[in-house]
Amino acid sequence: MSGIRGTSAVVGIGLSTRWDAPGRSALELLAEAVHAALADAGLRLDQVDGLLTGTAVHFMPTLSVAEYLGIRPRFLDGTMIGGSSFVEHLIPAALALDAGLCEVALICYGSNQRTASGKLVSGSEPQPYEAPYGPRNPITGYALAAARHMHQYGTTRRQLAEVALAAREWARLNPEAFARESTTIEEILAARMVNDPLSVRDCCLVTDGAGAVVMVRADRAADFPKPPSYLLGAAAATWHRQISAMPDLTVTAAAESGPRAFAMAEVVPADINVLQLYDAFTINTILFLEDLGFCPKGEGGRFVEGGTIAPGGRLAVNTNGGGLSCCHPGMYGLFPLIEAVRQLRGEAGTRQIAETELALVHGNGGQLSSQVTAILGTAATL
Repeated sequence: MSGIRGTSAVVGIGLSTRWDAPGRSALELLAEAVHAALADAGLRLDQVDGLLTGTAVHFMPTLSVAEYLGIRPRFLDGTMIGGSSFVEHLIPAALALDAGLCEVALICYGSNQRTASGKLVSGSEPQPYEAPYGPRNPITGYALAAARHMHQYGTTRRQLAEVALAAREWARLNPEAFARESTTIEEILAARMVNDPLSVRDCCLVTDGAGAVVMVRADRAADFPKPPSYLLGAAAATWHRQISAMPDLTVTAAAESGPRAFAMAEVVPADINVLQLYDAFTINTILFLEDLGFCPKGEGGRFVEGGTIAPGGRLAVNTNGGGLSCCHPGMYGLFPLIEAVRQLRGEAGTRQIAETELALVHGNGGQLSSQVTAILGTAATL
């Protein structure tokens, strides 16, 4: 066995799908998701003794969440590396469970960004070497990456639009998705430009909402009501904080986290049945498909053409609709994890991918700054 491979599993998942929730606080939404996840696992709140959470709103998020929920956890982790934090939380949760520091680990997050601020804005501190130039963060950094990819590899706005269209087609199969209206490539290309070359349709949604997952040790996982999703491999990597310090605008640290996660899981990209990628912007999906090894570097734009990652395509990507069409409450990292578990359980309804045994979840934080890759599988993959 390598590292934390197969030592823990997700046994409960929960969502608050109040994507537009005026009057509700982030903690209220978080609590709804937590109670849903515990009910899914057949557990009580007083059985939670490990808490991992993060938010840009609360200075000490684990303390605020623990107090609000009324729990006294023995293990806490408030690591905040942007939107990838909740995928990264799988790693300390697995380590804590394996070491006996806790018995039930809860990873949770809630946000009311849509009704509290209503804009796609960065909640992080201004970067000292970039702030004088007045960037429109976070989109400016992603626009730079997209522009460089287009210049270097011939990627087109139409190919970016293919990513947005695929996400919408998946969302149309998801009754919980926020944006389910039909659309076309032409409509996406005609959308209002926000930061060249990215239009408003290349940007994620701004919603409210919350999510939670419950993890236990593998030796207990089969005792719960739902089929467990075992953590087979996980790795984190970061190469920069400011976009101006990114070594290569077309290569993310997923090129490091991905191979390490695959090695721990003892699988290769061709083995994966479904991908859940953090698609804050359309360029993300293209970059991560390349850096995680699903297509060669520079080929991501051509790879997504013709519905390759849409329903019925040869690679299932962001089957809930992703951050582009399902939801994006401040930070999205926990929601692709929940969708991966649904797919592994066979609970994804009309968007279910048949015979799913391996799912990859990839989180992104900052401006392509923190990258975290996790691979989960069914009992058959242990």
